[in-house]
Amino acid sequence: MNSLSLTSIRHCTNQYFTSGMNLGTPRLLALVLWLIPLAPATAATILQDVEYAALPGNEVRIDLQLSGAVKQPQAFATENPARVVLDLEGVASGLDKKEVPISVGPVQSLVAVEASNRTRVVINLSNSVPYQIETAGNKISIALNVPPTAATAPRAPSRPTAGRTPSRAAGVTSGVRDIDFRRGPNGEGRVLITLPSPNTQVSVNEKGRHVIAEIANASLPSRLRRRLDVTDFATPVIAVESRPQNNNVEIAIETTADYEYLAYQADELFTLEFRPLTKAEREDKRRKKDVYTGDRLSLNFQDIEVRAVLQLLADFTGLNLVASDTVRGRITLRLKNVPWDQALAIILKSKGLSMRQIGNVVMVAPTREMVAQEQAELLADQKIEELAPLRSEFIQVNYARASALTALLKSDENRLLSGRGNVTFDDRTNTLLVQDTAAKLEDIRGIVQKLDIPVRQVMIESRVVIANNDFARDLGVRFGASKTNDPSFNPDGTVNNGNFGEAGGALPGYIQNSGDIVPNLYQSPAGVAPLLVDLPVVAPSGGVNFILGKIGSYLLQLELTAMQREGRGEIVSSPRVITSDNQKATIKVGQEIPYQESSASGRTTVAFKEAVLQLDVTPQITPDDRVIMALKVNKDNPDFANRVLGVPPVDTRSVETNVLVDNGETVVLGGVYERQKTFNKEQVPWLGDLPVLGNLFKTTAKQDQNEELLVFVTPKILKEGIAAQAYAPAAPAGPTPRELMK
Repeated sequence: MNSLSLTSIRHCTNQYFTSGMNLGTPRLLALVLWLIPLAPATAATILQDVEYAALPGNEVRIDLQLSGAVKQPQAFATENPARVVLDLEGVASGLDKKEVPISVGPVQSLVAVEASNRTRVVINLSNSVPYQIETAGNKISIALNVPPTAATAPRAPSRPTAGRTPSRAAGVTSGVRDIDFRRGPNGEGRVLITLPSPNTQVSVNEKGRHVIAEIANASLPSRLRRRLDVTDFATPVIAVESRPQNNNVEIAIETTADYEYLAYQADELFTLEFRPLTKAEREDKRRKKDVYTGDRLSLNFQDIEVRAVLQLLADFTGLNLVASDTVRGRITLRLKNVPWDQALAIILKSKGLSMRQIGNVVMVAPTREMVAQEQAELLADQKIEELAPLRSEFIQVNYARASALTALLKSDENRLLSGRGNVTFDDRTNTLLVQDTAAKLEDIRGIVQKLDIPVRQVMIESRVVIANNDFARDLGVRFGASKTNDPSFNPDGTVNNGNFGEAGGALPGYIQNSGDIVPNLYQSPAGVAPLLVDLPVVAPSGGVNFILGKIGSYLLQLELTAMQREGRGEIVSSPRVITSDNQKATIKVGQEIPYQESSASGRTTVAFKEAVLQLDVTPQITPDDRVIMALKVNKDNPDFANRVLGVPPVDTRSVETNVLVDNGETVVLGGVYERQKTFNKEQVPWLGDLPVLGNLFKTTAKQDQNEELLVFVTPKILKEGIAAQAYAPAAPAGPTPRELMK
């Protein structure tokens, strides 16, 4: 039952339904619910264990034990870093640790990572080696560093390409399909080579500033025999040149000095990726790399005196060599075709010696002796500095503040002045007065020259846009019925003596101008004809009266009123301010609202509350000409329509943030969108719900108010000499605020 699958469960269930067996719905449902838990929760095979062993010939065998049978895994290899990667579809990792240290032969470790219903096994190698993969039942065996004749790299079968018939020569399998170049998102240069098949062998070697990719047993079509100049892509790759080489294809990639590259393959696509090194990585690489540029020589001596070897090196290089009397001992060495400076460094390190080169004179002595000598020289220089005479010097400061430089020079956190030195400043002439030794004065002049430079300036332009779009529509109705006799004649034609009767609704009201509609026949004097429905618009912008008809002596009258209002507004506030790098600037405009407040003693005083448009900004210019801004923008408006004890409230809108922006780029700091929709309806119960006719017994009011607040900021780094022109009138350029909002 443990191997029961969901397919067999469905088959059994279908048999019960189709065979006509009357199990009853509850019993059948219970049977299905009992069978389902017996199915496995997941169909994934589990990677249970990793075993490895060292074989003769520096060969390594790794066995992956799984809980069930698996198909042949997909595998590929990379050269830099050297790795073999296996993708196990439908396999879950059951290892205790993700990384298994191996350290046998060329194999360093194995890492298994589970993701997306598969497990990727990565074998980290010290160098690229041939490998072979075999699958038998529930075990996968990987043989590494096997003989080249037995090594295979299983890959997906190559896909045929329609319309291409690669040329074939003696010993050539097929031709390279394509060679292309792409730039990565972070400045990487990627050389993409489409191989004839996934099993094509590619070797990559580094020769100076060139990386050579050699494709074995392949031909190169004439259209791909070319040189691609890719300097404009701003990557470590300068050019890509492809050419045939006997039965192989050679692709030479010319690069810059500082880069690191990675080679990897997926199916037929072979990729060489060149990543530029950062400044810190370049410096670290230079520190770790010993550069020897001397002429090459060979030395082979048995038990020779160290002084004699040093004399030989001096004769070979033509340098003057001075060896201390304490340089003694003998050495045996065999060096073949090595630079002379590297040979000298090896000899000195093996015997505990050090050297100092001054011009073309090389001094050699034991390390301890040389360190003691240099320490004594430093102590002597320190004594001379302590006894050196003091001198005074005036240093003119042009752009910086002399007071700020004085505080920097006298700070306890540095040692810019000697123990006897002092510095002061004259604020009127912005001059430094420094008193110290001649050596220290020279250092201070250099420091002031570095710091006393014009500071770059930034103009920050902000736009605060408040846009609104309002819509309102009201519909109302008044409906009345009245019976009125003519004051001069009765219905039978006799003269009326002034007696007449009235009939109408129960609501007080009067529909005007009814006498103009039917003169001298039906009139509704004010206050006489009440209304049946009185639901008009409060402030109508238009209306119309209707005589609906006459029923006997009754006159039916209708008045429709309506109001529709639309409004659009846009308030654009654009404060601009210029400030120096890392200096805070503030600009504000508005008004102060007075209000009364009481103190603890009971006295009443007048205080003021600001309602202003204000921009606070502190810019920082980055080395790549971008601007980091600490911003605070306020837009306050007094609301005089809603005063409280004569004091209006203040509508506040503000944003405070830090943002990094390119020079001249406009960025939206933030925005608030408000929408208020209202719908009001008044009606006569039941009658107002009638279709169509119900509109005669109700009034409706709709409102839709939209308000949007957006804050735009544009920093511009000013060139020297144009700060005074920043506010000069100029033709408008760029999109309008409404276009920016769209």
